[in-house]
Amino acid sequence: MFRSCGDEPNRLLRSYHSGETGDLGFVVSRLTADEPARDLLLAGVSLGGNALLKYLGEQSSALAPQVKAAVAISTPFDLAAGCRHLERGFSRVYQWHFLRTLRRKAHEKAARFPGRFDIAAVDAARTLWEFDDAATAPIHGFSSAADYYARSSSIGFLGRIRRPTLLMSAADDPFLPADVLDRVRGIAAGNPQLVLEFSSHGGHVGFVGGRVPWAAEYHAERRAVEFLLGNVAPRVDSGAAAT
Repeated sequence: MFRSCGDEPNRLLRSYHSGETGDLGFVVSRLTADEPARDLLLAGVSLGGNALLKYLGEQSSALAPQVKAAVAISTPFDLAAGCRHLERGFSRVYQWHFLRTLRRKAHEKAARFPGRFDIAAVDAARTLWEFDDAATAPIHGFSSAADYYARSSSIGFLGRIRRPTLLMSAADDPFLPADVLDRVRGIAAGNPQLVLEFSSHGGHVGFVGGRVPWAAEYHAERRAVEFLLGNVAPRVDSGAAAT
């Protein structure tokens, strides 16, 4: 979970952002140090998928050997393109919802840290781009929203991933224009570690099937488990004979 996404806000000015990988890196380091003999499998959804893929690319060949595979679902690979896409059509409903929650959190931060960013500009923001210009970028050391998006988008890190990684996305995802997936396909053609499962339909984290609502099949969850388990060696009981 990203810091500040729980019931209690963190006590620092910084919060989370789409390219923040420090917290993930800390968790991976702690788990691999405490349990060095255990395999570690990683999964991220939406913005979490972006942060996960960026982390895997940043670490590249230096990634802890215990990390065997990863899955990223409905990732906004290009944050700038995704942000502009949310300004059009029905996607604006999602943008309005995000802005409402982000403004509330920004006001909580402004009350704790007066004068550290322009709360009036936050209130005036009508798009996520404007909000990130007013709050996310200055709080986290970026010069602008454009700088934040350019440095935090996972699409720039995919080519350096060195673990089997499943990317699940849908062409009708309201958070991302479909042509971004074509760019991801081009990168994946040069990186055999990337496994793509891009469907025509599924929306944003909506890979649900089945004939009746009360017996739904959650395809993304099933595929994630299948892929991750398929990339770890089966454990052999020490008391059982191996065949």
